[in-house]
Amino acid sequence: MVILNSPQNPTGGVIPRRDVDTLAGMLRDRDLIVLSDEIYSRIHYCDEAPISISSFPGMLEKTIILDGFSKTYAMTGWRMGYGVMPAWLVTAVNKLMVNSNSCTASFSQRAGIAALTGPQDDSERMVAEFRRRRDAICKGLNEIPGFHCLVPGGAFYAFANVKETGIPSSQLEDLLLNEAGVACLNGGAFGRYGDGFIRFSYANSLENLTEAVDRIKKVAARWEPVGVARS
Repeated sequence: MVILNSPQNPTGGVIPRRDVDTLAGMLRDRDLIVLSDEIYSRIHYCDEAPISISSFPGMLEKTIILDGFSKTYAMTGWRMGYGVMPAWLVTAVNKLMVNSNSCTASFSQRAGIAALTGPQDDSERMVAEFRRRRDAICKGLNEIPGFHCLVPGGAFYAFANVKETGIPSSQLEDLLLNEAGVACLNGGAFGRYGDGFIRFSYANSLENLTEAVDRIKKVAARWEPVGVARS
C-alpha cells in the first residue's frame, strides 16, 4: 500500500499535479493499492485545487479515498467520514466499521447531508480566514530567532524548522508549553524526518495566534541561534 495525504498534516504541503501524475505512472501497473487521505482537499490556498490520484487513467480501481466532514465543514468531533473504494473491499470494510465505531447518530448524518447539499459559502469564507491566519503566523514565526517557516499550501498547520535554535524539537515543545504557555507539537511525533521541526495549528483566532508568537519571541531571548543547514 502507498499512502498519500495532500494537503498534508503536519506540513500543510500540497503534492503538485505533475508529481501526482508521475506517481500514477509508477504505480499504475504494480500490484498494490493506494490509500489517498483527502480530508483537507477543500482547505487549500493554491490557484489549482489539489488533484486526486484516482482521477488519473488506471488509478480509480486501485485507490481508496478517505474523506470526512470535520475539516471542510468544521464538524470536528461528530465522527463522520466516508471512503470511496473498489467494490471488492466494501464487505471487509463494513465488518471493520460495524465492530469499531458502530452507528453514527442519525442527526449527525442529517447534518452531513445538509453540509454536502447546501450552500458552500461558509466553507469558502472559513478557508479565506485560514489564509489570513496562515499569512500572519508564518510571518510572525519567521521573525523569531532560529525559526524558519515555509508558507503552507493547504490544511491549517505551520511546520517550522527550529534547528537553528540549537534546542532539540522535543525539548523545545515542552519549553514553549511550560514557559510561554503555547501548545505545539514536536515534528518527531510524525517520524524521524520531523525531528528539528515544530507544528503549529492556526485553527484559532488571529488574536490568539498573534499572542502566541509574541510569547515565543519573549522566550526566544534565552537561546542563541546556531547556523545549520535548512530543509
